[in-house]
Parts: sequence; C-alpha cells; structure tokens
Amino acid sequence: MPNFLLYISYKYGFPIVRPLQEEILKRGFQVVWFIEIEESKKLLRPGEILLNTVAQVKQFKPDIVLVAANEVPPFFPGIKVQVFHGFSVDKRSESKGHFRIRGLFDLYCTQGPSTTKTFLKLKDKFGHFDVIETGWSKVETLFPVSKNKNLKPTIIFASTFTKSLSLAHNEEVFNELKRLVKLDKWNWLITLHPKMDKEIVAKFSSLEGNIEFIPVLNTLDPLKKADVMLSDTSSVITEFIIQKKPVVTFKNKKPGNYLIDIDMVSEIEKSLTYALSKPKIIMDNIEKYIQVIHPYTDGKSSERIIEASVNFFKNEDVKKLKRKPLNIIRKFKIRKRLGYFKI
Repeated sequence: MPNFLLYISYKYGFPIVRPLQEEILKRGFQVVWFIEIEESKKLLRPGEILLNTVAQVKQFKPDIVLVAANEVPPFFPGIKVQVFHGFSVDKRSESKGHFRIRGLFDLYCTQGPSTTKTFLKLKDKFGHFDVIETGWSKVETLFPVSKNKNLKPTIIFASTFTKSLSLAHNEEVFNELKRLVKLDKWNWLITLHPKMDKEIVAKFSSLEGNIEFIPVLNTLDPLKKADVMLSDTSSVITEFIIQKKPVVTFKNKKPGNYLIDIDMVSEIEKSLTYALSKPKIIMDNIEKYIQVIHPYTDGKSSERIIEASVNFFKNEDVKKLKRKPLNIIRKFKIRKRLGYFKI
C-alpha cells in the first residue's frame, strides 16, 4: 500500500493537491505534506499532516511524491509526479515555460491533448520520464457546470503578476474599472495573482462598490459564480473558459480565436457587453479549444492521477527509464534552499 507526500510551495498549490488528498484518503492510503514557503503553511487545515524538515521526509519514506511546483528535491524518497500548478498559456518560450524539462520528475500527469502531445515528444527525446494524460485535479470541482442565476451579470477581473503582461499594473485600466464599477451595470469579483506586488493588491482591495475582492483563489467557487472574465495572459483564463464561459483579454501575449482580445482601454466596456451575449462564433471556438486543452468534464481527474501514479509505482516502470541528468548546479541550489547537504 503506497504512501503519499504532497509537495507545494506557494498558496496556489492548495486547490490543486487537496482533491488529490481526498482521493488518497478515500483509498485508505497515508498522505502527508511538505510546504516549501513558510507563509503557505498557515493555510493548512486541522488534520492535515505537515513534515517540516528533510529528515522527517526521509523518515516517512514516501512512495509517491505529488508535486504542484516546478521543482522537487531529487533526494526525497519515492517517485516524483508532476501534477502542474497551472495551464500552459505561452507566457514564456517552450524551453523555459510549461514544457521545461528539469530532470527531476519520473511521471508527468498531463491536462489534455495539447500538452500531452508535446510531453510525449519530450519523453521520446529524453527517455527519463513517462507521460500519462489524466486531466487536472484543480478544475474538477468546476464540473458539472451549473447555470448562474445572477440577477445582475457578474464579471471576474483576474490578473497575472508579471509586470509586462499584467492588466492590474496598467493605471488606465484601473481608472476604467473604477468608472465601470460606478455605472453599477455589473457585479465584480477581483482576484490577483498570489505573487502580485503589495501596492497593487492594496490599490485594488480599496475599491468600493459592487465588488468582492478575493486575495487568493483557495477554491474555484468565484469562477463558478462569474459570467465573464476580464484578464490578460493569466493561466486562470483557461480554468475559467473550460466552463464554456467567454473571456475578454487585454493585450494577451498569444490570443486565440476563443478569446475576445483587445488592446485599448476604451474597448473594455463594449467587449464585456459583447462577451455577455455569448456570440456563437466565440462559443464555437471555445468548444474546440476545450477539446484540446482539457476535455475532461467528469470531475474525476484526481482519480485518474492517483490511479496513474499507483500503477506506475506498482509496475516499477521507473526502473525502465533512462538515468536522469546530473544537474549538479540545480540540485545544489535546491539543497541550499532547504539547508540540506547530507549525501
């Protein structure tokens, strides 16, 4: 009977691994946590078991480590399974972004055909990991999608933290948002990336009107409440759009035909009005996009991830993989970060 370690760093890891924890416990397996960022530990719930040191992890000897972060200590026991902390939204080049191979993982549980295809090519190239398409645990709570009964349309404003891409860093956008709030045509939900600059968070949280400010998306309930999203190049766009709901983006880095992308602040109001009408051409393109990015609407992605991980572990498929690269510098940095230098 395998035991599990959930490995996260930032706060956004919680809604990714908690559905996995639920599935693990349902199967009667043991599960514990390792959280790299001290501040994130405050969000643990009663009954969730935290290991604070590498020594404790070594003593626990996890068979399977589920990782919602970019890196995992290679000296941790167990197979390392990448479950991802976001969708691929082309913020960076392929070699530096979602598809960066760091030589740390044994198994990648991919979200849909678009990412599976690329990871399978990388598997053939490197040979030191396996790939299984499972869907993503974080978004399974969105399904089945229920119809909103909002008396007044609800817009969710979501922004990434990267300054060059961020809607929230644009002063004109902020002023337009204030104007739209005063018009009182729509209700607003506002959420910013957990890494957003503190002064930006303070500015947006001070807005008054028909606004609910959500510091961190610990659950996806706000996405379920909203009718339309206003965003930039944030990965939360995909989390929202797979509900078959329209998204207006401002200067998206790589806008697809499933988005209503604009580059002028003066276009925000009319674009949101257009999105609320659910135009057929946009909705058809959203449907096609969903089929390649995340076609799973059964709410069973966690089940598939745990099943894939356990089968991989039991079948000892890890022994069939090529040896991982040494990556001495990267491994040293991880040891330094955790203050662990024992061999």
